[in-house]
Amino acid sequence: MKVRAAIFDVYGTLLEVGPPPPDADARWQALFRDTFKSQPTLSRLDFSIASNRAIAMRHAEAKSRGILFPEIVWPSIVAEILPGFSRLASSVQEEFIFRQIQIGRTTQLKAGVGYVLQLLLNRGCVLGIASNAQRYTIRELQEALAGNGAHFSQFEPSLCVWSFENGFSKPDPHIFQILLARLEARGISAAETLMIGDRLDNEIAPARARGMQSWHLTGPPGSGPKSGSWEALADQLQHGW
Repeated sequence: MKVRAAIFDVYGTLLEVGPPPPDADARWQALFRDTFKSQPTLSRLDFSIASNRAIAMRHAEAKSRGILFPEIVWPSIVAEILPGFSRLASSVQEEFIFRQIQIGRTTQLKAGVGYVLQLLLNRGCVLGIASNAQRYTIRELQEALAGNGAHFSQFEPSLCVWSFENGFSKPDPHIFQILLARLEARGISAAETLMIGDRLDNEIAPARARGMQSWHLTGPPGSGPKSGSWEALADQLQHGW
C-alpha cells in the first residue's frame, strides 16, 4: 500500500534524549538569578520531588474522572511549586521553562531524520506528529531540525497532536482517532498512513490496531521486517515501500 502520510513520535524517535549537562547545578543557580534575581528556593532534587508529587496528584484526579492516560500542563506544575512564577510575563515564563528543561536532560536530532523527512516529502507525503509532549517540545524540535538542515514547517500543523493540548496522552485511542479523522478529511486512509515510533506500547501497537502501517524504530538489526534504524527506514522507502 502506498504511503501518503507519515506520523512521527518525538522523544526517542525524532529526538535522542541524553543525561543532564555536566554543569546542571550551575545552570540551575544561574536560571534563578536571571529570572528571580535570587538564589533558588529549592534544590534541583527538591524541585523534582515536588513536581513528581504534583503530577501524581493530578494524574490520580484525572484517572478518577475516567481518563486512563492523563497529561498535565507543565507551567501549571511549575507555578504550583515556585512562588512568584505565575506573576512573571508569559515570555519570561516560557524562557524559564525551556532553560529548566534543558538543565534536566539533553536532546539532539537523531542521525538520519532529515534524510527520511526529505524522502517522504519528495514522494508527496504529508508529515505529522503524535507526541506525549509539552509546549517546550515544539521549540526543542524546531531548534534541533533547524540545526540539521530540516524545518519544523515541514510538518502539517493540523496533523500534529500534542498531549499537552488535549489533557491525555498516547496510547489513549483518542490520539489516533483525532489523527485518523483529520487524515480522512484529506482523503487519506489509515492504510495509507505510516506511524514511526520507538515504543511498541505507545505508538506501534495502537497504530497497527487501527489499520495503519508502522515502522518500529530500533537499533540495528531490528526486530522484524518493519523495524530498524533511520538508515534502514530510508533504505526501505527507497527500495521496498
